[in-house]
Amino acid sequence: MSDASDAVGEPLTARVTVDGQGAVTGWNDGAARLLGYAPREILGRPAATLLADGSTAADLRPSPGLPRWQGTLALRHRDGRRLEARVLAHRRTGDQGDRGWFLVAAPAVPPRPEDDALMRWGFLRSPSCATSVYDTDLRLRRSNRTALDALGLTEEELRGLRMTDVLPTPLSQEVERRMRQTLETGEPQYVENHARAPGEPREHAWSVHLHRVEDPDGRVLGVAATGHDMTEQHRARERLQLIAEASSRIGGTLDVTRTAQELADVAVPGLADFLSVDLLTSFEQGHEEQTSTGGPLLLRRVAHQSVLPGAPEAVLALGDVDEYPEGSPPAESLRTGRAVRRRIDAAALPQWVVGDALRVARVHDYGFHSLMAVPLSARGTTLGVVVLARHRRPDPFQVDDLVLAEELAARAAVCIDNARRYTRERATSVALQRSLLPQRLPEQSAVEVASRYLPADVRAGVGGDWFDVIPLSGARVALVVGDVVGHGIHASATMGRLRTAVRTLADIDLPPDELLTHLDDLVGLLATGTDALGDPETAGDVGATCLYAVYDPLVRRCTLARAGHPLPAVVTPDGEVELLALPAGPPLGLGGLPFESLEVDLPEGSLLALYTDGLIVSRSHGGDGESGGGAADVDDGTSRLCRALAAPAASLDAVCDSVLADLIPRLPSDDVALLVARTRALDPSRIATWDVASDPAAVAEARKRAVDQLEAWGLTDAAFVTELIVSELVTNAIRHGRPPVQLRLIHDRALICEVSDGGGTAPHMRRARTYDEGGRGLLLVAQLSRRWGTRPGAKGKTIWAEQTIDGPPGGPWL
Repeated sequence: MSDASDAVGEPLTARVTVDGQGAVTGWNDGAARLLGYAPREILGRPAATLLADGSTAADLRPSPGLPRWQGTLALRHRDGRRLEARVLAHRRTGDQGDRGWFLVAAPAVPPRPEDDALMRWGFLRSPSCATSVYDTDLRLRRSNRTALDALGLTEEELRGLRMTDVLPTPLSQEVERRMRQTLETGEPQYVENHARAPGEPREHAWSVHLHRVEDPDGRVLGVAATGHDMTEQHRARERLQLIAEASSRIGGTLDVTRTAQELADVAVPGLADFLSVDLLTSFEQGHEEQTSTGGPLLLRRVAHQSVLPGAPEAVLALGDVDEYPEGSPPAESLRTGRAVRRRIDAAALPQWVVGDALRVARVHDYGFHSLMAVPLSARGTTLGVVVLARHRRPDPFQVDDLVLAEELAARAAVCIDNARRYTRERATSVALQRSLLPQRLPEQSAVEVASRYLPADVRAGVGGDWFDVIPLSGARVALVVGDVVGHGIHASATMGRLRTAVRTLADIDLPPDELLTHLDDLVGLLATGTDALGDPETAGDVGATCLYAVYDPLVRRCTLARAGHPLPAVVTPDGEVELLALPAGPPLGLGGLPFESLEVDLPEGSLLALYTDGLIVSRSHGGDGESGGGAADVDDGTSRLCRALAAPAASLDAVCDSVLADLIPRLPSDDVALLVARTRALDPSRIATWDVASDPAAVAEARKRAVDQLEAWGLTDAAFVTELIVSELVTNAIRHGRPPVQLRLIHDRALICEVSDGGGTAPHMRRARTYDEGGRGLLLVAQLSRRWGTRPGAKGKTIWAEQTIDGPPGGPWL
């Protein structure tokens, strides 16, 4: 240790340092006075030369568990005299990792008469420790200055009173109970309290230690209460607790209003007596407003909270829009992007308050005296402002309060911005999805249909569920329900592409199993990013399930196939409900696995229910909605669905409402699509079928039969066009097809002409040259009909054409 003199003057304390090798490295004036060596005479020499009576450095052994040694050493003075000195030796490690000793020898200081006065006045004048002494009757005898100031009374006014006399509160009763326990048992007690004493301008936090006072003979004299002011530590702990609470309570939802209200609920009453959250109205239109420039700033009140029930001091109702005037703390905070702290004097109100009569009344009625305005900013964008005020708590906001408010506002702003961004994206997804779903179901006569679509709650996000009703040739109809894995815009866009693909494949009349095979190939292409559009953003994991059903009202038969989709339910006309044992099939996108179809006969009036898995798993909120939840959840949901379908209902819309009410919570965890269809059957009198010989001469007979049938149906106006269509289609079948050839007319909403043959080659239109004798037949059919096409059959093909007829058919459905 370097040579330095003691700050307290004479007599000097001897201080010596010794390195790890035992050499003296530090020697002060106190050491020189004690042993007579000047620093130049002893520095660098072994410390052992200073010991007398054969003592060695090994005698310096630290006490167990302590890095020090204390005791009396026999030392040798420079003049040869033997000295005994009380030494305190500290083991220490230097900056370079070297170990050594720091030794201190205090001069002998005998007790002095004034020590008692020193002790007494040190106790009475202690500025940071409030101490009081009570006798065995728990009556106060003495208190120091800090305790007297806190209580607001003199010692003469307090002497002889008990604590409950001075502070008649439940806390004082608890302290007295602890004091009595200390007197009886001798065990120290500890009490914490946070309150405002009569002599204090604001609340303080005290940690109070109670211990029994005894004389040297062990006689109990009373009890002492020593209180340490822990206000700053208490407030720091409260701030940390408030921040921790904010982390767990703010941002639990992706809802802007709820997030703002969570901020208000956390900060009141822990930080403020009243808090309001106002957001810039510009974000409601989806654009950012420049707050740094002049001009009015319109804000909407989205949340507030108060220590008073109902927040009566608020000048705005939730949802109201207001404009803070220039010069007000909220406006200043928004303009500068910094938090603002202000005092409010009711006798001299600032100009921005004076200009608003309602705010003036609120200040006077509730006694507002301190205010803070903190901007809500996230990712470089100002969202709004948080205003915190005090009117019940007497102490004004401090700098630490401002820092805490900024921390809470920063956390809330990120959550609000997340909610705002998510709400915007979700609205886009919902709009996209609804635009891709059928706006209204197409007119067709095969089934009566009703549908429902429920988007998921805001936490899950919009998914890729869809349904469709597609009229097919021959009065048939296709019913489709599908579900794309995932949520958000990508899922909605993928759903739209798959729905378009299904419609395209349905237009060429593919059987359900073949259609799903082609759709599976498409999903595989989307997953590899090699789709026809070449859009890299659609690449990645793509998965979907789908159920495709085709119902033919002429034979009352339904053909279905599914790709990993929930089983469809059928309700017979007598009310029995069953799940069709339809082969599962793999989800779309796995590739290389087959799909199987199932044909079932459905009596007229049967109810067919198609749905996505969100319907049967949403009630338990199991999983993410895409995996279908647990088996027990699915079984329970399926059972509930069957019971709901079996219940009598006045209409298909009533069926949908009943099913959703019984199976779906208020906020489903996954999208839900439901499509119900009641089957119809075409009156056999509206169907006419003839076998046609494979002879060109049979064409005339086919035309005649068709014209006669139209006369029977009262459709003579369509006879001319029908005669041309029948002539062309039958001629093509005889010339280019294979037997057997069959002609069928169907009187539905349209007049349908179908010609079937055993050939597998599909016809196509071509442009005939001027001198060609043929090649114009299909072009003529296309011009005369509203639509035409070809569909494959089990053996051969069918060419069909539809004509528009005036008005719906007169009762063709059973």
